[in-house]
Formats: sequence, C-alpha cells, structure tokens
Amino acid sequence: MLHLALYHPAIPQNTGNIARTTVGMGAHLHLIHPMKFEITDHAVKRAGLDYWPSVTLTQHADDDAFLNWLGDRQPWLITKHGTQRFDQPAYQDGDVIVLGNENTGLPDAWHQRWPERGVSIPMPGPINGGANIRSYNLSNSAAIVLAHATLSTGSPRR
Repeated sequence: MLHLALYHPAIPQNTGNIARTTVGMGAHLHLIHPMKFEITDHAVKRAGLDYWPSVTLTQHADDDAFLNWLGDRQPWLITKHGTQRFDQPAYQDGDVIVLGNENTGLPDAWHQRWPERGVSIPMPGPINGGANIRSYNLSNSAAIVLAHATLSTGSPRR
C-alpha cells in the first residue's frame, strides 16, 4: 500500500478530494498537523462525499510525530523544485509520497534532508501566449502522482 502525506493542509476541499483519491487508489492518507481546519469540517466531508468512512487515515500531531512514524524510510517529496520528473522513480509498495501545504509548500529542511527524493510534475508553459502558472492544484498533483505510482507498483487494474 502506498502512503500519501499532506503537510499542514490548508484547504479542506483539497483534503477531501485527496481523501477520495486515496480510497480509489487503495492508498493510506496521512495528515500532518497543524491544519487550517478541523477534519470534521463540512467541506472536507462534502468533497470526500460518502467515501469518507472508507479512508485509511492517520493523523500526526506535528512534524516530529510524522518523522517518528516515517523512521528510516525515504519519502518522495512532490515539489516544483524536484530534480526528477514524477514518472521517473521506481515506486515501491509501502513508499511514502509527501505533498506540501497549498501556500508554503514543504519546509526547506525537508528538501535538504532528502535532496534526491524531490519529484516534480512538468509545467510545459502557456499555449497561445497565455500566462505561466506557478503550480498545479494540490489535489490534482496528488491524483497525478498517486495514479502513476499505483500503476507502477503493479497494483491490479479493474
């Protein structure tokens, strides 16, 4: 089973959408506190719809609690500053994928701790002279990377 961790999530709808995605992909969701909302927030459960009771969820009280749970495992950090594209790593069952806060991303200390574990999703640029984007929506990023990682671990397809 893959693990998807959200670092200090700030937008309940994103967390609800990501929770729904983890159910569909058979992944374990980890929420690293503090968060900007309560997990009982209507928006989280509404985004997760009736799938919320099926979420495999662990909440970590703070960064240290998550790092203690992580132990010696080396997580994949999803970041626009990643040194490799999201589809290049050889994801394994049990891997941990971490996404940063919607506003501030992941702490620099985490990037320094795992410098070779940063992966990014390409942003090829605007079409027809449009504006460049800074980043993708958190729930979209989670879905892209988790779907690819799930398929690469050999999880059964329906």
